[in-house]
Amino acid sequence: MRGAGADVAVIGGGIVGLALARAALARQPGLKLVVLEKEAALAAHQTGHNSGVVHTGVYYRPGSLKAKLCVTGARRMIAYCRDRGLPLAIPGKVIVARTPKELAGLVEIERRGRQNGVEGLRRLDRAALAELEPHVAGIAALHVPAAAIVDYAAVARSFAAEIAAAGGEVRTGVTVRGFAADAQDVVVETTAGELRARRVANCAGLHADRIAALAAGRPPADVRILPFRGEYYVLAPRAAGLIRGLVYPVPDARFPFLGVHFTPRVSGAVEAGPNAVLAWRREGYRRFDASWAETAAMLGYTGFWAMAARYWRQGLAEQWRSFSRAAFVRALQGLLPELRPDEALPGGAGVRAQLVQRDGALMDDFCVRRAGPFLHVLNVPSPAATASLAIGDALAEQLAA
Repeated sequence: MRGAGADVAVIGGGIVGLALARAALARQPGLKLVVLEKEAALAAHQTGHNSGVVHTGVYYRPGSLKAKLCVTGARRMIAYCRDRGLPLAIPGKVIVARTPKELAGLVEIERRGRQNGVEGLRRLDRAALAELEPHVAGIAALHVPAAAIVDYAAVARSFAAEIAAAGGEVRTGVTVRGFAADAQDVVVETTAGELRARRVANCAGLHADRIAALAAGRPPADVRILPFRGEYYVLAPRAAGLIRGLVYPVPDARFPFLGVHFTPRVSGAVEAGPNAVLAWRREGYRRFDASWAETAAMLGYTGFWAMAARYWRQGLAEQWRSFSRAAFVRALQGLLPELRPDEALPGGAGVRAQLVQRDGALMDDFCVRRAGPFLHVLNVPSPAATASLAIGDALAEQLAA
């Protein structure tokens, strides 16, 4: 690859990087564009390890970029999968209040959803909930009929095929090591040699802050990515038959995770989870995966200790559920009382790249920063996959500006 040149280099072959590349080529036919992915296959991390849910936008603060992109992006994602024959199902979702204390949260979610333009929302009392989900326990619920499930790894591969058809390149097994610059170009130093590019889009997901640090010569002063692992169980066939659609609790508004829930997959399986535990390496999919260097860097960040002070109670509860299957099952039985302990079978896990500010706050909206020829996509939490088509368009516009 030495001496090769491009108009745009996109770092990261997850769904966001591929969506940006696809949109950039649509905006500027003939653009010389290269996607660089360090793994041997695309969608190897967050894209390939998520739940497959097409989120509707009911949770997000009205007016936020996250809300706007999610609602439009969800409709586009469903249409995209239909048009291309990709795996898709629309089972709908219920968000369940289990106690009177959760009713206020349910009202707020409905308010946000209606303000965000989510269609078909319907409040359910106990009897109406039982008609939709007869085995789910709750005193009230919000029905979100547009909630869908897809295979985001398949979507990513479809994006890559469109990039190639439009004249772009997708190169796997290429790791970015650093950057240099001359009067006109950025020199991207990789394990496959140098690539010269006019502009660089950093969509490196779990490693986006590291790429930003390589570009600037120092880490971002005010934010850092910390990895959170979400662990799943898979329901045995009898228990899976008790669930008809997506079943979620009313989330704790103080914590930017949705709580353990039930998710049918396009494969026909039903997953239960996830929890949200701090991972001790950025690609730590197993409980004891750890990197001393990454752990030391995490512990050396002021924001880590500020976050720990804010969320230590929730963090301990999540860690306990990680190590105690009985505790995890009890949390699930709060929604599905008929679930037997032996019907929750160990499943997979994903790792979420969570941007944490120096004051310990978990950044909940998208965070994109420009620095000369660089566009750094530092935080694209859920619903990034749902909104990827809309996010790709927005990022391509910023890149071209």
